[in-house]
Amino acid sequence: MKSTIRYKSLAAAFWLLSGPLAFSQAPAVHGLVTERVNGKTNPLTGVNVYWAGTGLSAVTDSSGHYAIQRPDTLNRLVFRFVGFRADTLTVTDQTRLDVTLTSDNTLQEVTVQGASTQIDRMSPIQTELLTTRTLAKAACCNLSESFETNASVNVSYSDAVTGAKQIQMLGLSGNYVQTNIENIPTIRGLASTFGLNYVPGTWISSIDIGKGVGSVVNGYEGMTGAINVELQKPDARERVYANAYVNSFGRVEGNLNLSKPLSEAWSVGFLGHASTLQTRIDQNGDNFLDLPLYTQYNGILRAKYSRERFMTQFGVKALYEDRTGGQNVLPNGRPGYRFGAETRRMEWFSKTARLYPEKPYKGLGFILNAVVHDQKSYFGFIPYDGRQKSLYGNLIYQSIIGTTNHSFKAGASYLLDDYREWYRDTLMTRTESVPGIFGEYTYKYLEKLTLVAGGRLDFHNRFGTQFTPRFHAKYDLTDNLTLRASAGRGFRVPNALAENYGYLVSSRSIVWNQKLRPEISWNYGGSLTNEFQLFGRKATFTADFYRTDFRAQLFVDLEHPGEIHFHNLYGKSFANSLQLELNYEPVKRLEVKLAYRLFDVRQSMTVPSEDTLLLPKMMISRDRVLFNIGYALPYDKWKFDLTVQWNGRKRIPYLRAGDAYASVPLDYAPGFYNINAQVSRAFRTWEVYLGGENLGNFRQANPIVSASDPFGKDFDAAARVWGPITGRMIYLGFRYKIKN
Repeated sequence: MKSTIRYKSLAAAFWLLSGPLAFSQAPAVHGLVTERVNGKTNPLTGVNVYWAGTGLSAVTDSSGHYAIQRPDTLNRLVFRFVGFRADTLTVTDQTRLDVTLTSDNTLQEVTVQGASTQIDRMSPIQTELLTTRTLAKAACCNLSESFETNASVNVSYSDAVTGAKQIQMLGLSGNYVQTNIENIPTIRGLASTFGLNYVPGTWISSIDIGKGVGSVVNGYEGMTGAINVELQKPDARERVYANAYVNSFGRVEGNLNLSKPLSEAWSVGFLGHASTLQTRIDQNGDNFLDLPLYTQYNGILRAKYSRERFMTQFGVKALYEDRTGGQNVLPNGRPGYRFGAETRRMEWFSKTARLYPEKPYKGLGFILNAVVHDQKSYFGFIPYDGRQKSLYGNLIYQSIIGTTNHSFKAGASYLLDDYREWYRDTLMTRTESVPGIFGEYTYKYLEKLTLVAGGRLDFHNRFGTQFTPRFHAKYDLTDNLTLRASAGRGFRVPNALAENYGYLVSSRSIVWNQKLRPEISWNYGGSLTNEFQLFGRKATFTADFYRTDFRAQLFVDLEHPGEIHFHNLYGKSFANSLQLELNYEPVKRLEVKLAYRLFDVRQSMTVPSEDTLLLPKMMISRDRVLFNIGYALPYDKWKFDLTVQWNGRKRIPYLRAGDAYASVPLDYAPGFYNINAQVSRAFRTWEVYLGGENLGNFRQANPIVSASDPFGKDFDAAARVWGPITGRMIYLGFRYKIKN
């Protein structure tokens, strides 16, 4: 095995506080892992790096960099990736190791760099890694558009007027997924309405999707999964990264990322975004804009300081967005129905780490974040304004017990949310103050077994003490066959109006049946991942099953015409999720993904003194199939990608009055296909891409009920939205990079 070791002055990745889903160790050894193809060096993403004889490991990031703590007594560092020969190096006193791996003789045709789905083999949590290469398979203008080639996360519009998008995971709304930006809870509260649109795709360096309950270190709100988005850092490889985009609907977007090293320790960065849509689109002729007109300005200014014993990042984010929608042409002599939302958001953040080079298994970190979110909306003549002020802090300490086979994390957190919401003529206020403590123990046996047991106590000022236990396990049955299991409790306080924003675009009146309680769930499940050879080529097959049982849940009832009923769950509510996925490279530089997802999601339709009936949850497709194929010419000069999704039928509200739930017939929307494609051409410093979405031109004919009478009693622009609202869209863009 030939390995090349090089020493450079590149800074180590800030692994301590910007790891995928949890607090990480202080980097003692770091470097770059690459491959050489036709004389060209390419970074390798997802390479497993670990100390021989231990479970102490790391994984290379989207730029091929890794950072791993150094044990006191061991010095043999292993680099392993399917399709390449494993390499073991003896580490003496160096802190920088750059390694070039060589393809296995039996797998000369495998192009590992192009894998569209990568599983973190070392994590006990079932975690998918989406890199910049994966995100570049589509336009990926913002976070909501980053999951087009991913089978685990589904994105759809919440209504036919506002343009708000929502995700689904494990058969449930994205409200039950803890979505973090660099390990800071971000898309929550009032930001749950449009928050997915607030993260431009060009800012993203990677996305980690963890299924099931997450680590207790990150909080108690993640009930069905955790998504962590890593942004481009101030010391990123690209000194300048510019992107421009335009589509056939008239949407125009520009992005600019800048990074600048000021000294060996200091670096600064800027991420900027501006986009607008001012073209009036009404493809079905119902006199309502299919997409709202909007303008958004968004930016981050941040700095990073890195020394041997101390690291910190801090910065500020600012966002302004104005969107309007509703009727395209106002009726003569009558007021028209208009929608508007103006959002101002400011955020301050810092992440600080105390490092111990002489004890690399030890670390102390502190995350601090403050948010002010102000949103003013109107639906026809009905106002809805919301203001949220939040403060979040997380102090994390990590060390070992005797040896690195026994490690622990412990710390304390604090979350303060202050909400003020006005709807119609009602003022709703709520202040939540939640101090908490947590601990997590990890046991590792060689490279085969990892057990993680954790728990946290949170002292909620309104709902008392909450205990959140969680457990994860990973066992390598063979070198290529991995079994994972997880179980744990989740707790969250719902924001009824913000999380059901689209339902306000209607003539429905809100009925509060009772005082709402927090939501509580138990999630348990597991996965099996197998990497194998199929006709002499590399393939990966993953099967996972998860079940979520709710002990308490917010129930949103749309089965009463003209009303939205909010009340607590009576009876049962559960979600079963089964996913089968195959990733295969049948020929050189050709990737194929085929995935099938089955959901069984049911909820008791009941309130006190009324009928009880366990029915399929609305707006959840029972079946979904995803097919993705991508091909790249040598050096990625040309890249071609095609994605086909089939979404099965789903239950939708029955809008005609019935005497009781048992007498109301079930109404289903049909299944449909969605086809996206993109081709891109790369040059030395820039790339141009051309693509299309919904190429089959499928759309709902009449998504808005009673669109001709928006002030009448039957008007509803959300309850019957089950598929695409707009037809075929073509886009064109370019990317420009200058590397350090």
